[in-house]
Amino acid sequence: MSIFTLLEDKLKKTGVKYRLVFPEGNEQKVLEAASKLAAGSIVEPILLGNPQKIMTTIRSSKLTYPQPKIIDYQHDSAISELVPAFIAARGKEVAKADVLRALNDANYYATMLVKIGKADGMVSGVAHSTADTVRPALQLIHTAAGMKRVSGSFIMERGAERYIFADCAINPEPDSKTLAEIAYQSVATARMIDLEPRVAFLSFSTKGSAKGIMVDRVAEAYQIFAHNHPNILADGELQFDAAFVPEVARKKAPTSPLKGRANIFIFPELQSGNIAYKMTQRLGNFTAIGPILQGIAQPINDLSRGASSQDIYNMAILTAAQVSAEGE
Repeated sequence: MSIFTLLEDKLKKTGVKYRLVFPEGNEQKVLEAASKLAAGSIVEPILLGNPQKIMTTIRSSKLTYPQPKIIDYQHDSAISELVPAFIAARGKEVAKADVLRALNDANYYATMLVKIGKADGMVSGVAHSTADTVRPALQLIHTAAGMKRVSGSFIMERGAERYIFADCAINPEPDSKTLAEIAYQSVATARMIDLEPRVAFLSFSTKGSAKGIMVDRVAEAYQIFAHNHPNILADGELQFDAAFVPEVARKKAPTSPLKGRANIFIFPELQSGNIAYKMTQRLGNFTAIGPILQGIAQPINDLSRGASSQDIYNMAILTAAQVSAEGE
């Protein structure tokens, strides 16, 4: 059973239809995904954009989408209702003119719908950069309780194999505390897909086999994580083979509780994490699902600008699963 089949089955059992806002409602691929979502029982799509253009695209694409929910955000007579909530969310004095200018941006408008509870989550990125998606979320929704940072993980799937790679999208040079927080956020993602977490903090060193500041940072991250979350199976610092191959673990890290069976891999910095997930995807024929934004108070997710309509559909299902997990 694929991850998305698993998540769809779990979400259908809740009997809830999750309201997800799509800031790029004018994009054909978004409309293809939204029409499929609307026909199901899991997601109620909210499209932002020009209603006439959206309906023209729906008709020209011969999509079955009889009653799409569309908000013409640039001509919304009720937009002034969002201004006080926007200013309160920013936590500082902001001129009304600046707020209205920001709300003229689809990502800011969509983020505010999530903030005030008119949408449960947001999916964007087909026509916007990651920064364009993440910045409004950080400014208006902020991090979840107890979290100081946002990170980006990937679920790597090949047949029955499932792993979490993090951080592969957000934090360029995380310190020890950040690495420990990324690990905890990744545990929540793993549990969402019924993966029992086994966390490895990766390095080019295994238990002191090499020395240096980079090694110390990873070792300290593991110590912080182990102190804060003693009931979650974890270890570090470990080379990848010592974290993943039982035979190697017996030689290099014989006392490791992971025993070479890690399924959550925390990379020491963004460069190695990003390279690793792409290599695993291309050379190992894994499906890379993400980036999944972790640590935000309400679910906001980013898409690759090369995302297909199926990618958009899948990310919507995953975002709905994040909403559901928050309510548990």
